[in-house]
Amino acid sequence: MVKRKVKWILVLLMSIFFGGLGVDRFIMGHIGLGILKLITMGGCGVWWLVDLILIASKHKFEDIEWEE
Repeated sequence: MVKRKVKWILVLLMSIFFGGLGVDRFIMGHIGLGILKLITMGGCGVWWLVDLILIASKHKFEDIEWEE
């Protein structure tokens, strides 16, 4: 599987400011999760917080390679 290279700081900033709208998931290429996050407004804030923590800690998503 080819890993998608994504700028970590960009995704982190988008997650902070627009995470409730699923923008961070769209940038990472997770379109389905982005739409679901958009519809639920970030899972009423819970999903937004979990994603923010995962992204801030540079979690190793299986199809994402973080760039500095």
